Amino acid sequence: MLQVLIGSGNAESDVGRLAQQVQRELRKNGVENLEYRALTAIKGLSHAKASIILAGLELSRRYLLRDDQQYTLAEQIVHLVADIRDKKQEHLIAITLDGAQRLIAKRVITVGTLDSVLMHPREVFADAIVDRAAHVVVVHNHPSNTLEPSHQDIELNQQLATAARILGMQLMDHIIVTKHSFVSLKKEGFL
Repeated sequence: MLQVLIGSGNAESDVGRLAQQVQRELRKNGVENLEYRALTAIKGLSHAKASIILAGLELSRRYLLRDDQQYTLAEQIVHLVADIRDKKQEHLIAITLDGAQRLIAKRVITVGTLDSVLMHPREVFADAIVDRAAHVVVVHNHPSNTLEPSHQDIELNQQLATAARILGMQLMDHIIVTKHSFVSLKKEGFL
């Protein structure tokens, strides 16, 4: 399949050898951590071909691979949002799950400022409705590295829980993450 994505070799390397080198990078880094820079470092692999390979891998990850893992614990959800833990602005993420608590999608709903994020419940649930989600988990980061939920966080949490009930969904959790830790508002008794 890599040979099909690469298409053809060149004067520096044939298509089979290029595919083997890409496979080596995949084994070394994994699909999730394969970087453009690593691909373009392969002698004979052009920037365009590296982009095609990464696009093919992303397409398969998003639409073809079915994740059968159940997400029932805050610790599992936190791994899905590692990319926002050290952001300088607050990011609000919605994670939609099916009836068996398997991942449907992870979406950035909004990006705020250093210490707040403005949003309305409709933004969280618009895609959840389209996904036919049974469960929603909301996660946002605190760039200040404080785990204490703000008054605004608690108020938002109550609005989201009410909206979820009206829509026949469950707000499974609202998690606040920092660089090195997290807090589950469900475990803290806010859900």
